Amino acid sequence: MTASHPSVEKNASNVVSLVPPPEASGSEASPAPRGSRLEAIRPLIRLKPYLMKHKGMLVFGLAALVLSAGAMLSVPLAVRRMIDHGFSAENAGFIDQYFAMMIVIGAVLAASIAARFYCVSWLGERVVADLRQDVFAHLTRLGPAFFEKTHSGEVMSRLTADTTQIKAVAGHTISQALRNLIMLIGAFVLMFITSPNLSGLTLIAIPVIVLPLMAYGQAVKNLSRKAQDSLAEASAYAAENLTAVRTMQSFAHETAVADRFDDAVQRSFDAARDRMKARAGLTALTVFLTVSSIVAVLWYGASAVISGSMTGGELSQFIIYALFVAGALGELAEVWGEISQASGAAERLTEILAVVPEIRSPEHPTPMPEPALGAIDFDQITFAYASRPDISALRDFTLHVKPGETVALVGPSGAGKTTIFNLLLRFYDPTSGRVRVDGVDVAAADLDQLRRRISLVPQDVAIFADTVLENIRYGSPQASEDDVRKAAVAAQADAFIRALPDGYGQRLGERGVTLSGGQRQRLAIARAILKNAPILLLDEATSALDAENERAVQQALEVVMRDRTTLVIAHRLATVQKADRILVMEEGRVVESGTHAELVTKGGLYGRLAALQFGKEAAE
Repeated sequence: MTASHPSVEKNASNVVSLVPPPEASGSEASPAPRGSRLEAIRPLIRLKPYLMKHKGMLVFGLAALVLSAGAMLSVPLAVRRMIDHGFSAENAGFIDQYFAMMIVIGAVLAASIAARFYCVSWLGERVVADLRQDVFAHLTRLGPAFFEKTHSGEVMSRLTADTTQIKAVAGHTISQALRNLIMLIGAFVLMFITSPNLSGLTLIAIPVIVLPLMAYGQAVKNLSRKAQDSLAEASAYAAENLTAVRTMQSFAHETAVADRFDDAVQRSFDAARDRMKARAGLTALTVFLTVSSIVAVLWYGASAVISGSMTGGELSQFIIYALFVAGALGELAEVWGEISQASGAAERLTEILAVVPEIRSPEHPTPMPEPALGAIDFDQITFAYASRPDISALRDFTLHVKPGETVALVGPSGAGKTTIFNLLLRFYDPTSGRVRVDGVDVAAADLDQLRRRISLVPQDVAIFADTVLENIRYGSPQASEDDVRKAAVAAQADAFIRALPDGYGQRLGERGVTLSGGQRQRLAIARAILKNAPILLLDEATSALDAENERAVQQALEVVMRDRTTLVIAHRLATVQKADRILVMEEGRVVESGTHAELVTKGGLYGRLAALQFGKEAAE
């Protein structure tokens, strides 16, 4: 069952704006060429729409950033004037004015830094929140084919760890980079005004500093990507085993699992250590080259003061600006490492966003007729799964189900029964042929409209770690508590729910481990009743139940099946004897069709299955 959510449509434009058109449906974005600095940070550039959504805060933060940089750049001017005018008694008033001005500059600097900190912190948190919402909304639209190829733990790592990496860049790192860039440009311009000769020497030194910085940046990005991939691998392994904790412990695999997780964590640490070494080397190289260049320039400046070609105040002013330049370059080296690291995380996220759903609503969907009837038509359907392209799950399959009819699908495993449900819900599209609901080709219908007409009661019921009330309300999120209780009564679930310590407010464990199989099935039936869809799909709803639970669930199913078109998958033939029609399937085709009595007398595959099951039950 798939419920529409307004945030998906709201965020669709952001997803589209981030993603370059892929060459083929379902393909991932190809990695960017490595030769260009722009290409190295292109994944971060694709985050621009998230920043531009909050232009007011962005402008205010930039204004505070420029103001703080301007306040800092004004300090050396005051230092120069004080040094050149001297510290004599006759200049005491002049000196007092400059120190008072320094206090004013300090106040402006403090206020602008505080404003900048708030703005960039807010932007970082907001961008990451928006990005997580869009990535999750996009993931909800990817079909089963994507999750068959991608581990859920890997997806969760990208949704959490990678977005956290981006948070610092979206806020503080970009702000820090811009501030230091302004300081670098402003300080160098004022250096040039103070002493063109010394500034020319500094200009020669800058490429010596910047070129190694750029070369190291790409290495840091690649190592960051490797570290994130290793962390995702460890997270995926942990999530998989904790989800199956009972199986793990029943096989006494705690030590083996812990050892394997230790290995995965160690690989993640090794990758992170290599990244940190690269960043440390980048910073050390930049600082050394910067200091060496400044020392050489200052030696030349000291000679100029001795010769009288510049004053001590001018040299002091130049020194402070040179320190500003050195500090800006050093911080830019650190910032570039952080940007390169976050670029690897952003690249992993944009890979997910670049995956185009293989199954999606058409641009101009055909409206489903109202009121809903529940008619189902399969016309000459042939289908093979992408993982098994040479094996047809269905072959020339045709089925017409009238509104309100109950049709049972029986046959050995692999006969194609579940595939019929998958195609009807449009989790996949057939290789050939058409599937129609109420006369509309499902490929031409809006997915939400289509799936709102279908309720599914699966064999493996999904129970969420929430209250009983919210688990049932999953069938219809807008339903009232009274409607939920009525659905539970109809599903034979009200009695056991009221017996729970908190009744309908009882929080269930992850995957409903605190409930029995029959209780989980009855909650699933209550969902289906609450959804009130005209088509009901029952996938082995009683296969794992004992006789008492099966009887209770079967009574609940008889209620939900009334006046609905129902398709039933069953291996236990006792549950389908009352069906209007029974289709016997083998190797993707219908080999027999009729009522229970008709098929038993034919003596075919169904007759043999009936003899085995009913004969065994009679013997017992």
